[in-house]
Amino acid sequence: MNKFALPLVAFALLVIMFGVALKRAPDKQFVKSALIGKPAPEFVLPDLLQEGQTVSSSAFAGKWTLLNVWGTWCAECRAEHATLLQIKQEGKVLMVGLNYKDEDAAARDWLTRLGNPYEVIAADHEGRAAIDWGVYGAPETFLVNPTGTIVHKVVGQVTAENWRTQFLPLIDGTAK
Repeated sequence: MNKFALPLVAFALLVIMFGVALKRAPDKQFVKSALIGKPAPEFVLPDLLQEGQTVSSSAFAGKWTLLNVWGTWCAECRAEHATLLQIKQEGKVLMVGLNYKDEDAAARDWLTRLGNPYEVIAADHEGRAAIDWGVYGAPETFLVNPTGTIVHKVVGQVTAENWRTQFLPLIDGTAK
């Protein structure tokens, strides 16, 4: 037997075992961010849709805010887009987009074709604001309460289910 066969088989079994464990993890989308329970990081960034204007995080004070980090290069962002449009229609939160490391023209075209779920969109070209928010990649979504405190974070897609079971109970005050 080849001297590399046994280690290769052992490695393959470990990969399969970890893959199955991750797939079955009930809270795989919830990352216990160090920012949960802390004030949302402040930013002032260019407004994606209004040239020469800026978006400031201070404008969200006093409102339930859903900050969604997205990019046109992100397949999961496209998959969650219809859900974000539905959430906007409910009108329970201020929807803020943080366009992450993207080309402005591509992002504007995306929104024209797919619809715009956001009230405002900040363009984070270098990703510095995303770093302050503890972003690993896109999509990531943060729920900020009216006092400006981050109360929830989802890594990956916002789905109808996690909107209903994770976000809404916090917004409506029915969370356990």
